[in-house]
Amino acid sequence: MFDECIGAYIGMKSKNVLPDGYVFPKVLRACTVAMCLETGVQVQKDVIQCGAESNTEVCNCLIDMYSKCGCIESARRVFDSMAGRDLLSWNTMISGYVYNGILQMAVEILGLMRLDSIEPDTVTWNTLMDAYCRMGQCEEAWKIFRQIEEPSIISWTTLISGYSRIGKHKRALGIFRDMILRGVHADLDCISSILASCQQMLALRFGQEIHAYGTKMDYRRAFYKSAGPALLTTYAKCGRIHDAERVFRLMDKCDVVAWNAMILGYGDRGMGNLAVKCFQEMQSMGIKGDHTTFSTLLPACELKSGKQIHAYIKKGNFAFAIPVWNALIHMYAQCGCIRTAYSVFSQMDNKDLVSWNTMIGGLGKHGLGQAALQLMQEMRNSGIHPNSFTFTSVLSACSHSGLIEEGLEIFNKMTQTFELNPGMEHYACVIDLLARAGRVEDAVKFIMRMPVMADKHIWGSVLAASLSYQKISIVIVAAEHLVKLEPENAGHYVTLSNMYSKVGKVDDAVKIRKSMESRGLVKQLGLSWVVNGN
Repeated sequence: MFDECIGAYIGMKSKNVLPDGYVFPKVLRACTVAMCLETGVQVQKDVIQCGAESNTEVCNCLIDMYSKCGCIESARRVFDSMAGRDLLSWNTMISGYVYNGILQMAVEILGLMRLDSIEPDTVTWNTLMDAYCRMGQCEEAWKIFRQIEEPSIISWTTLISGYSRIGKHKRALGIFRDMILRGVHADLDCISSILASCQQMLALRFGQEIHAYGTKMDYRRAFYKSAGPALLTTYAKCGRIHDAERVFRLMDKCDVVAWNAMILGYGDRGMGNLAVKCFQEMQSMGIKGDHTTFSTLLPACELKSGKQIHAYIKKGNFAFAIPVWNALIHMYAQCGCIRTAYSVFSQMDNKDLVSWNTMIGGLGKHGLGQAALQLMQEMRNSGIHPNSFTFTSVLSACSHSGLIEEGLEIFNKMTQTFELNPGMEHYACVIDLLARAGRVEDAVKFIMRMPVMADKHIWGSVLAASLSYQKISIVIVAAEHLVKLEPENAGHYVTLSNMYSKVGKVDDAVKIRKSMESRGLVKQLGLSWVVNGN
């Protein structure tokens, strides 16, 4: 339809018929949808030739066309040259900056707009909210939201999806609930956004409520097409695989997105065989897999199936997207074929950060710490900067390979050279590095210098190492912390009581036993299996 419009315009010009202010907006909108920049530029020349550059509607369409085609500077030149701007002119320019990711300029345009005595409307506020949310400044978006007298569903959805994107899922759920209580009806975009938060929080009950809400909509089929994948994934992540399958049965089986969601659901639950079976069923129905299919399926495969999928991809002449290459590296590495994983990695013409991180992580898990360190250096030489996941992988590699000094040096580089703030996972890697080497005293000193409180996993690592190396005083320190962190774990009480007894602190041992009994805790009995060779 839009190509026909552009074709008709070109045909009209070939017959020397002059376009006018009625034709220009229509053909410019067609150029915008078709992303036909070359024709759009020619239309602007025709606009000037016909003396229509003062037509506000035409100029607004030019701003939108240039913005959507990625020529934001050309859009701004049109905007600046306008003799008179209406509200749509300002909104289109703001939207153009947001669309092109130049978010701060969108905020600055608002200031200029008010200087021009143009008051923002809901569209303006929604666009600015979107800009702030994209910058991760959802609290600023919230301030704007509160200024809107009657927020539209777009206002609510923008705020909900913004908080969801920055990981504030509880806040997103709260805003959604407030929206429903105010009598605002959620649309499909809003439901899809809130389901993303349900997935992350494993909020099963909330997901079920949204499911029930969605099935009452007039457009039930559209609900399953739009929100079905997110709903299915929510059920799968919450361990409700049968509910996920029930949603899948109601989705459009001609849509590859539905199959990808079900494959991901099985993969997340460790049901690799069912993921492969789902893919085979998809093939039998003539549905062609895409990049998402293979990048989702491969991590769920054991080696035999993974090789078959790899061969299928080659045979089908599928263009290897980077996520598919990355999934192949991951699959071979986790199946113990680290040489094959590296071979796949080496064949890649273009590698992204995930490619490097996946390969480094694979080397680390196979105890190839020096190779992981060397690969990290190659990564830096290629111009790709490491992120927090890179450092987690390298630190873990050093830990599994006994590279204590190298690991400590990497941690220092992370904080000093790359100015990255360590997360609990990085601290845990350093503690594990020291503990595995028997340097449990150094591990405890490191914990005491941490700016955050060590969690149960860190103290558990120290406890295991100190028991292994017979460092009784450290065992007691670790067990004391674990009793506070996990007061319902009987094993920690028993360990602490035994250690107190061992060093002659009988009264403390009795006190711990009584504390355990007062909580009604009982040590779990050990269990051994005898396998009959017959």
